[in-house]
Amino acid sequence: MLGIITAGVAGVSTGAAIAYFWTKKVAKNSFSHIGIEAKAKAKAIENEADILLEKAHVKIKEKEIELEGEFQKRVAKVDERNRTLILQTKEFVAEENALKLLEQRVLEKEVHLKKLEAEKKETIALTVEKMQNVASLTKDEAKVYILEKVEEQSRAEVAGIVRKYEQIAKEEGEKKANYILAQATTRYAGEFAGERLINIITLPSDEHKGRIIGKEGRNIKSLEMLLGVDIVIDETPGVILVSSFNLYRRAIATRVIEILVEDGRIHPGRIEEVHAKVETEFEDKTYEEGENIVIELGLFPMHEELIRLLGRMKYRASYGQNALAHTLEVARLARVMAAEMGGDEKLALRAGLLHDIGKALTQDMGGSHVDIGADLCRRHGEHPTVINAIYAHHGHEEPDSVESAAVCTADKLSAARPGARREVLESFTKRVKEVEEIALGKSYVNQAYAINAGREIRVFVNAQKMSDNEAVLLSKEIAKEIQEKVQYPGEIKVNVIREVRAASYAK
Repeated sequence: MLGIITAGVAGVSTGAAIAYFWTKKVAKNSFSHIGIEAKAKAKAIENEADILLEKAHVKIKEKEIELEGEFQKRVAKVDERNRTLILQTKEFVAEENALKLLEQRVLEKEVHLKKLEAEKKETIALTVEKMQNVASLTKDEAKVYILEKVEEQSRAEVAGIVRKYEQIAKEEGEKKANYILAQATTRYAGEFAGERLINIITLPSDEHKGRIIGKEGRNIKSLEMLLGVDIVIDETPGVILVSSFNLYRRAIATRVIEILVEDGRIHPGRIEEVHAKVETEFEDKTYEEGENIVIELGLFPMHEELIRLLGRMKYRASYGQNALAHTLEVARLARVMAAEMGGDEKLALRAGLLHDIGKALTQDMGGSHVDIGADLCRRHGEHPTVINAIYAHHGHEEPDSVESAAVCTADKLSAARPGARREVLESFTKRVKEVEEIALGKSYVNQAYAINAGREIRVFVNAQKMSDNEAVLLSKEIAKEIQEKVQYPGEIKVNVIREVRAASYAK
């Protein structure tokens, strides 16, 4: 039994030894293979490192070459800058020398001027002393005499200069003004509408006159009181006259009477009913007419009150000229002028259309149409140029833009053209007399005559006491005084005439 166990142990030991040596051999072979692979990988890594190192050397070399080129460029720039600085330094030195030379010359001139000033004072003193001795004048009297002579001479010289440049400005101004006016007047021909103080209503028969008068004059009194007009019924067959200075009231009254005559029922109650209806119709009609004007001119948006007042201007006249026709004429002329002068055409058109808007309310409110119109437009948010044009077209302000100036010019053109307006004889005579008196009040004026319906004045002066240049200054003085003291439409031309006449006799 022991033998068997011993044999078994010996067998196991032998097997274990064989297994150990076999395993060690296999492991040795495996480690040998891993070592070979590791050496191969190390060799590959070493080769790759050599390649990368070679590339790094190439890049470093390229960078060195690039930096060398950049360095050479900078060196060249520095050299160029140094050369420029050397040239600038030379120029500066030359300029400094020239400046010193100029400064020296200026000092010499100042010394010379001081010397001349001293000589002048000495000469004046000697002259004054001689005048005192020769003319028996004191120093103060001699000074006054000299100053008067110098002033006369200077006035003549100034007048000559003014005359020269005024002529140049006049020629250039006339060319431009004529061009603008020609463009404006050729593009727009204004329509003239002259209103009378009466409207004539034709009746179907003379018996309607009795109906209009009514029992004990009740109907005609009711009509005149309600409508605010005078109704004239005379012996003229088939017609009656409606008279009023207010075109709007006159138009309403005419329409009311026409409806009453057509209807046949004429009594105070019916008169009030028809009047209320016609008044409403006219309000709607005036707004519609104003709206059509604004649409036609392309000036929307505009406040409703301004639109209504525009339509109402159809029934307003100034010096016999229809206010709406005048307003449209001014607006279109102003648009053309603004376009020629490089301004805003639409703004000039709007300012021209609203420049007299206050006239629609003057008969109801009283006061200046300028202030009323400016307040209206300011309240309804109109452009500042529109408000300035309202003030400027009557001289309350100076035009502050091309558009305002165009409106002022167009207003004068529309008002001053022949036939546009009628004037009261008394006011015309008074104005002409004032203009002549202003001219006759000047020194050396012999005669003065207002001609061309008061739009021109001819002033005859003493040729022995006034020179041509002084005549130019006199015309300016007269024109300025007329502008300040006289109210007139359009403009007044002042002609100063200096005439020399020589007469001799053959015996």
